[in-house]
Amino acid sequence: MIQGTGSNVGKSLIVAGLCRLFANRGMKVRPFKPQNMSNNAAVTSDSGEIGRAQALQAMGCRTPLTVHMNPVLLKPETDTGAQVIVQGKRFGTMRAREYGKHKAELLPKVLESFEKLRAEADLVLVEGAGSPAEINLRAGDIANMGFAEIANLPVILCGDIDRGGVIASVVGTHAVLESDEQARIKAFFINRFRGDVSLFDDGMREIESRTGWQGLGVVPWFADAGKLPAEDALDLAKGDGNGAIKIVVPVISRIANFDDLDPLRMEPGVTLELVQSGTPLPLDADLVLLPGSKSTIGDLKFFRKQGWDIDLKAHYRRGGHIIGICGGYQMLGQTISDPDGIEGEAGTIEGLGFLAVDTVLTPNKSLVETSGKHLASGAPVKGYEIHIGQTEGLDCARPAFHLRDETGRPKLDGATSADGRVIGTYLHGLFTDDSFRKVYLSGFGDVSELAYEARIDAVLDDLADHLENALDIDAVLNIAHSSS
Repeated sequence: MIQGTGSNVGKSLIVAGLCRLFANRGMKVRPFKPQNMSNNAAVTSDSGEIGRAQALQAMGCRTPLTVHMNPVLLKPETDTGAQVIVQGKRFGTMRAREYGKHKAELLPKVLESFEKLRAEADLVLVEGAGSPAEINLRAGDIANMGFAEIANLPVILCGDIDRGGVIASVVGTHAVLESDEQARIKAFFINRFRGDVSLFDDGMREIESRTGWQGLGVVPWFADAGKLPAEDALDLAKGDGNGAIKIVVPVISRIANFDDLDPLRMEPGVTLELVQSGTPLPLDADLVLLPGSKSTIGDLKFFRKQGWDIDLKAHYRRGGHIIGICGGYQMLGQTISDPDGIEGEAGTIEGLGFLAVDTVLTPNKSLVETSGKHLASGAPVKGYEIHIGQTEGLDCARPAFHLRDETGRPKLDGATSADGRVIGTYLHGLFTDDSFRKVYLSGFGDVSELAYEARIDAVLDDLADHLENALDIDAVLNIAHSSS
C-alpha cells in the first residue's frame, strides 16, 4: 500500500507508474483504492463508476476498468455533503458526519472488492487517501491504516519535497502513529525533487535514523506529469497552449469529469483557457465549452452569479460556438426541473435558453460506455455517459450523435441549435476520440495530428522508466512479498 504524508503528494501518479512498470515486466497488476473523493469519475466495463485516477492506473496495468478498483467513491455535491458510490452504484447522499457512521458497514464491500482483485493478480498496488497522520479520522478508517491493518498490508510512505518541509512531514507522520502502525510502514521515498538528487542524501539518512524506515530513493520531478489526466480540479491549469483556436471553459464550482478537456489541452493548434470565478469570459473565444457538473442547478446559479450568462449571450451574438457536455448540456436548455429534490430543494429553474430542450432530474443514473458517429460529419466517436436526468425538446430533433444504449440498441443523443453553433450532448470523452476531435476542430480551421491515447500510453511508459531509475524496485517487490 502506498500512503502519503498528505493529499496531493503524487500517490496516484506513482501508483500509475508502478502499475505500468510491473506490467512491462510481465506481471498481472491491479490498482486498488478503498476510498476516493473526486467528481472526476470513469465508467467501468461492468457498468459502474470509479475515480479517474484508478482508470489511469488501470490503463497503466493494461487491464479493463472494474468497480472493484475503487469500491467507495465520494462525489462532493456541497461543501459538507457528498454522493456515496459503493461498488460503482449510488448508495446515498450523506454529510461528512453521517458518512463517518456508515463506514463500518461499507468495510465488507471494500474487502470483497480487494479480494476479487487479489485473486486474479500477481500484485495489487493499493493507494491510500490523504494521510495516515490524520489521526483524528483513525476511528473506523477504511482509507489508510485502518484498511492496511485489516488486509494485513505492508505500507510504503510517499513524501513530497516540492511543497517544502518534507523531513518534518515524514518524521512527523512517524511521530503521531501508534507503534504497530509505525512498524507497518516498511519504507519511504521522496517525490518531486528538482535538481541534483544527491543533495538530499543527508536528508534521507536523517529520516532513516529518526524513523527506522528504509529509504527507497528520491523521485525527480517528472516534467510530463501534466500530460496525464488530472483527478483533482485544483490541478487544472488556468491556460494551456498558444494555438490559434481559443476554447474557453468556465470553471463551475462542482465541475465534474473535466478529463473531457485533456485532449484539447494537448492540441498544438488550441489555446485552452479555464476561466475562474470573478473573471469574465474573454471576448476572443472561438468556442465556449460548458463542462459536466455534480450539482447542475447549483452550478447554474453559480454561473449566473459570475455574470457568465451575459458573457455567453454576447459570445453567441458575435458568432461564437457553444458546446455543453452533460450538466453543461442541461444548463443550455430552457428549464431544469428537480421534482424529487435530488440536488436539494425541489423545484424548477430557468436554463440559459440556448437550446429548445427541457431537463427533468430523475433518481436513476445512466452509466454506460458507448460508441457511434457524429451525425453532422459522419465521424466515428466513442465515450461514456454518466448522468441523471432526461432531456427532451424541439432541438432534440437535431441530435448530435447516433449511439448505442447499454443493451446495444441504437439511440440518438443530444441537441443542436438551428444554426448549428450550439451543441448539447451527454457523451463524455468525445474529444478523446481522435477521429471526432480532428473533424470537429477542422471546422475552426485546425489540422490535428494528435493521437491522444497513444500519447498517454507513451507517457506512462516514460513514467515507468523514470521510477525504475529512481527507486529500489527490487526492495518494493520484497516488501510486497512479505505480506503474501
